[in-house]
Amino acid sequence: MHEGAEGLEQLAGELRERLVRSAGEDGGDAVQRVAALVEREGALLSEAERETLRRLVTERSLGLGPLEALLADPDVDEVMVNGPGRVYVERRGRIEPTDVTFASEADLRHAIERILAPLGRRVDEAEPLCDARLADGSRVNVVLPPLALDGPLLTIRRFRAGGFAPSDLVANGTLDRPLHDLLAACVRARLTILVSGGTGSGKTTTLGALSSFIPDDERIVTIEDAAELQLRQPHVVRLEARPASLEGRGEVTIRRLVRNALRMRPDRIVVGEVRGGEALDMLSAMASGHDGSLSTVHAGSPEEALRRVETLALMADVALPHAAVRQLVAGAIDLVVQQRRERDGRRRIVAVSEVLPAGDGITTRELFSLCDGRARWRVPLPAGLAARLADVPAASEPACAREPGDPGGVDVAASTSTADPLVRLEAARRRLRASVAPLDGSA
Repeated sequence: MHEGAEGLEQLAGELRERLVRSAGEDGGDAVQRVAALVEREGALLSEAERETLRRLVTERSLGLGPLEALLADPDVDEVMVNGPGRVYVERRGRIEPTDVTFASEADLRHAIERILAPLGRRVDEAEPLCDARLADGSRVNVVLPPLALDGPLLTIRRFRAGGFAPSDLVANGTLDRPLHDLLAACVRARLTILVSGGTGSGKTTTLGALSSFIPDDERIVTIEDAAELQLRQPHVVRLEARPASLEGRGEVTIRRLVRNALRMRPDRIVVGEVRGGEALDMLSAMASGHDGSLSTVHAGSPEEALRRVETLALMADVALPHAAVRQLVAGAIDLVVQQRRERDGRRRIVAVSEVLPAGDGITTRELFSLCDGRARWRVPLPAGLAARLADVPAASEPACAREPGDPGGVDVAASTSTADPLVRLEAARRRLRASVAPLDGSA
């Protein structure tokens, strides 16, 4: 940055301080006050320099300062501020540093205050943690010293207003067309699906895409800690948890919302993420007539996802035996979709497993996996999952396939032509329908 630009930055800081000190003295619109102050104090500057100065003062006084340019970039998915001198962004799934800095820790705190003030939230040394949602749906997390040792921490996860359609996930490489068709059929067949993955793996994005397969004539209740899902169906009821006020009152948890949703006559319940004791209420709902519901959980594999849901259900302070909770999980969840963020930043579905009871326990049967970039398939069990999928209209049925050498399906890796997904879809449909009658479904 050349000296002239540095001088404008310094002058902008001084004018912002002057604007703050005179806030109670001058009336009028804040933008007009900024313009008048710049015209008065920058009379010797060129028009271009005055315009730059107006922008800098406005950003520092009314906006988010140096972050404005980052948040205006459509390629930025997340902004991470690690103190005043280090700002990172995520673009296309990869984290990279920026040359953006705050002049001081005080400037960073001012930006945080401008974010939280319109939301009625406050963060200070007495309450140094805060989660919030911006008006556009973006999620904000703040951590202040003394918990943050190197200065205030600010994380903003951008919200995509339009979301991602299933076709977008196919185009992005998150899943291929045969897997798209399988998951579409599973949702329409009212299978209860749990999307599992690590932080930033794209679970909520996939959950929103899967929800688009729910028919338009169903009543859907969504429950989230911070509202992100944007369902396109006409009959959607959106619920959002509420944290406690500064006085410690008024908290409404996910668990209370799940319980309340059962009284709202939902056809399906979509829970953004299961994190605590609400898992027990969600499982009870799924196992008692609200099949076809969807949710996500943090876990590294389908098996780990089921164990985590068990553990969360046991946190509900209800004296249920562990075996009873495990049986509830086995009866409530039909399918686990495992998602992962690859090293190159891409989010991909790497496994789809069917959930099966096994005596007093639970087991999973892998239907799809991604190994070294190659899709490996296995035809579903005929008497269970296949029977339910066989009732789905042919146009919506899954393109199931097989592992190489398995005579019970179609080899996905054997062909890559554009028309092959349709061929595989029809072949899988015939095999599924034929398999239900003659086979007894034993594994």
